[in-house]
Amino acid sequence: MFWLILRGALTRQRGKMAMIALTMALGVSLATAMLGVMMDVGDKINQELKTYGANLNVIPRGASILGDLYGVGEGNGVSDKYLAEDELPRMKTIFWAFNIVDFAPYLEMQAFVSGLSASSQAMVVGTWFDKHLDIPTGESVDTGVKKMKSWWDVDGSWASDDPDSPSAMIGASLANELGLGVGDMATIDAKQGEGKKLTISGLINSGGDEDRQLFVPLAIVQEMSGRAGLVRRVEVSALTTPENDLARRAAQDPESLSPAERDTWYCTAYISSIAYQIEEVISDARAKPVLRVAESEGAILQKTQLLMLLLTVLCLACSALAISNLVTASVMERSAEIGLLKALGATGLAISLLIMTEIMITAFAGGAVGYFAGLGFARFIGRTVFGTPVAVKGLVIPIVAILAMAVTFAGSIPAIRMLLSLRPAEVLHGR
Repeated sequence: MFWLILRGALTRQRGKMAMIALTMALGVSLATAMLGVMMDVGDKINQELKTYGANLNVIPRGASILGDLYGVGEGNGVSDKYLAEDELPRMKTIFWAFNIVDFAPYLEMQAFVSGLSASSQAMVVGTWFDKHLDIPTGESVDTGVKKMKSWWDVDGSWASDDPDSPSAMIGASLANELGLGVGDMATIDAKQGEGKKLTISGLINSGGDEDRQLFVPLAIVQEMSGRAGLVRRVEVSALTTPENDLARRAAQDPESLSPAERDTWYCTAYISSIAYQIEEVISDARAKPVLRVAESEGAILQKTQLLMLLLTVLCLACSALAISNLVTASVMERSAEIGLLKALGATGLAISLLIMTEIMITAFAGGAVGYFAGLGFARFIGRTVFGTPVAVKGLVIPIVAILAMAVTFAGSIPAIRMLLSLRPAEVLHGR
């Protein structure tokens, strides 16, 4: 009898049941999309922020200590420490190797740069532009400033790392001062009679110090400065997890952590954990997080995830209100039927179970449609905002199912309370 009444109720109220299903489908689709984006947005945002600079600086440990304690600067013969260039590929062998997106070494020297109309002393920076590296693990990677500084406005083309066909990139301000343009020849003169000619392949507009610098292949500066195989510093761009109390304690003193805490910290992509692991593979190195970048990444990620969560809650709250109105209207229209069932001996619990079963079946159908629609919304958001589809995690399914049930129950409470308060005598006599 229960199932006959249930089937009849669903058939007679096709319009209202369809509206309930549609309301649930809209709520679940938006919740699925927002939760899917929220759970996958961390890597997407990190990837976007990586185009605006490094979040780690690797420098010689001796230079770091002297600079931190005494403010000793470079070029005074005390803090002039260097890193070994051939050790840099080891960074791609650490536990979080795949989180290290790009890295580029630098070696600077002051030199006279001559152009077509003038000459001037300037900072000449040796670096990798687009370096192909063979990693000790047997893999290979292409890295350098071309990827790390993709936000630079480059007029012309990027220089080559080949020292046998030397090319260079010059800052726009320095190029204007020396009368140089793309295709012109510049001469670097570190010592009298030891000039090096390079073809300008591109002009750099960065809005920073780079606008007055000359960028050349690393091997050229190493040769001219007598520092073969050495680099001054390395910029690293890594995908990281926002810092928490554990990460901050580990950054101050990793030895203060318990074994369990150390394992958790070491196996989580905190900026301090990645820095620590880089120091393990590079001799006498100090990896220092660029705090303003790392903290900004964490703050942006947390605010974005909070926004997604608030949108999810608001969507589900609107669905609950809509379902409440629809179910209440349905109960009011069926008050005579409900009064008759009570007069024939049906208990309030049995009638409530009947109504809830109707709503749950309808909500389940709408929720299933909404879930798959939400997957489409999530992919659309990913492609529109980040240029890549969002990978919806499997955890979204149980979360959405629980939220859908909670919304259905919450929306049905006012109608159930009205149902329980109905008196058969009053309803059947039209009062």
